[in-house]
Amino acid sequence: MGTPALKLIILDRDGVINHDSPDFIKSPAEWLPIPGSLEAIARLNQAGYRVIVASNQSGIAREYFDMTVLNAIHQKMHTLAQQVGADIDAIFFCPHAGADNCDCRKPKPGMFHEIAKRYNTSLKGVPTVGDSLRDLQAGFISGCVPYLVLTGKGEKTNETGGLPPGTQVFPDLAAVVSHLLKAPAAPAPTVAFSI
Repeated sequence: MGTPALKLIILDRDGVINHDSPDFIKSPAEWLPIPGSLEAIARLNQAGYRVIVASNQSGIAREYFDMTVLNAIHQKMHTLAQQVGADIDAIFFCPHAGADNCDCRKPKPGMFHEIAKRYNTSLKGVPTVGDSLRDLQAGFISGCVPYLVLTGKGEKTNETGGLPPGTQVFPDLAAVVSHLLKAPAAPAPTVAFSI
């Protein structure tokens, strides 16, 4: 028997784990978790998932904040997650602006390719959760199964449409996790009774 396949899930950050802002999240004080999101990550961990964040952070290119501030924001996220028994395995981020035409800024799949490389695995069938179309597109191109949450920009994204085929829509991350963790197990054997 080989080792079991790696159980990964890829989450967007702003609008999925924490409240988003049209003015960017520019300090640890502005990083506020969406109720139930960190607990949902803990439930994923308990079910054997490694939780990875993939986030566009063009605020760096726009000079709204620098790497020191981004690291402090992520330290706050890790600390608050650990307080509820949650562990975020890795954070991948794109620091570029759209005009930079990089390969890592979603909807391009560069960050997802880096995740596949880092974990030496295919992303086929890996759930990815986002609140914007570009989150879902980047995951879908990489073979992930897309989930849209209605937090953050999610309601507007859902109304606009054009979601990748097979996208499932849930109110928030906690609801996605509840769905994933109750995914059907192998069917129970049928028993025939004779009288």
